[in-house]
Amino acid sequence: MNIQIFGTKKCSDTKKAERFFKERGIKYQYIDMKEKGMSKGEFTSVALVNGGIENMLNLDCKDQDALALIKYSVKDEMLQKILDNPQVIQTPVVRNGKQATLGYQPDVWKTWN
Repeated sequence: MNIQIFGTKKCSDTKKAERFFKERGIKYQYIDMKEKGMSKGEFTSVALVNGGIENMLNLDCKDQDALALIKYSVKDEMLQKILDNPQVIQTPVVRNGKQATLGYQPDVWKTWN
């Protein structure tokens, strides 16, 4: 397994995801979304397996202004605006190769080999 956890230090679900993999002795790479964010390719591949760009958005995020700006932008600009404002992405984003989840989903992670 090649696990990557994209999240923020303050996100409780990100902390729970890290604990899930630590307890099972599974190595993972943590990427702080506030410091680094996701590349266009990473974001696109995660969005593809999770039903599209709109599903990547955290509708309850604190930055509702940025979220509104993104939701009402034209499709061509939406991706770049999300990448420029990673605080609107649902966390944690957990990747294992081509597989990916949004939020805390231990039942899915248990099936990964």
